Amino acid sequence: MQLTREDVARVVGAADDVTIAQIIGTGATVDELAEAHAWLANDEPMMNAGKPLATGRVRELVDILSELDPGEDDDERGGSSPPPEQA
Repeated sequence: MQLTREDVARVVGAADDVTIAQIIGTGATVDELAEAHAWLANDEPMMNAGKPLATGRVRELVDILSELDPGEDDDERGGSSPPPEQA
């Protein structure tokens, strides 16, 4: 069964229309979206359980969903605001 907007909202929460359309456009199922969400939530237990790395549509969903989470790279740079200019 293909994803609906409500399915995506249940798993992802608040997301913009473009992101929701991208997720639905993958042709993924509810189970694939749940698996992608599980990988993002905590990949270590899944790898320890011998689960192979995400591939195919699940990998595509992981990539899309990872864009929704604030990245660690932003934290390392001290946020996304540029430093104030000095006169």
